[in-house]
Amino acid sequence: MTETLLATELTPLVLQMSPAIEMTDEQFFAFCQQNRDYRIDRTATGEITIMSPTGSETGNRNWKLIQQLANWTDKDGTGIGFDSSAGFTLPNGAIKSSDAAWVKLDKWNRLTPEQQQKFAPICPDFVVELRSPSDKLQPLKDKLQEYLDNGVSLGWLIDRKTRQVYIYRANTAVECLDNPPTLSGESLLPGLVLDLSSIW
Repeated sequence: MTETLLATELTPLVLQMSPAIEMTDEQFFAFCQQNRDYRIDRTATGEITIMSPTGSETGNRNWKLIQQLANWTDKDGTGIGFDSSAGFTLPNGAIKSSDAAWVKLDKWNRLTPEQQQKFAPICPDFVVELRSPSDKLQPLKDKLQEYLDNGVSLGWLIDRKTRQVYIYRANTAVECLDNPPTLSGESLLPGLVLDLSSIW
């Protein structure tokens, strides 16, 4: 399979739904459950974006990323982690999922059990996006910025293609690191040091 074909297959399909069809949060949740083989987001303006499953190599790298984050989360105990199948309803109304996310435990516990079971109305404190070889960079940058605008304190965009990492922090300019061996969780995730050798 050529890179061009692969890139075409992984370009998000954007459905213009609103105002002709407006799904409630409950209907959108049901729609996603009926189409679990796809990664489905909804923008703040009601557009629905659909992505096919990621390639196997990228899935493996994401597994290694989540493994390290999960190990730290279990040891730290101050928050809980999520994989790419978890969706969150952001304050601007968008429903997004990221490759990995982390939420402070006290913030998570303020939600009702029903809210926790669906697309939780909460913005994660930390998110990670892992760029696959066929992903376009700008949409991922836009996604991280949207997270930041809605309350994320720290976000990582890991670009395996160029071996660069874009670090998003609240009230700070985006920082770009060239081929870093590790990433620090800083004050938000104290003690977390992500080893990138198994992710590049």
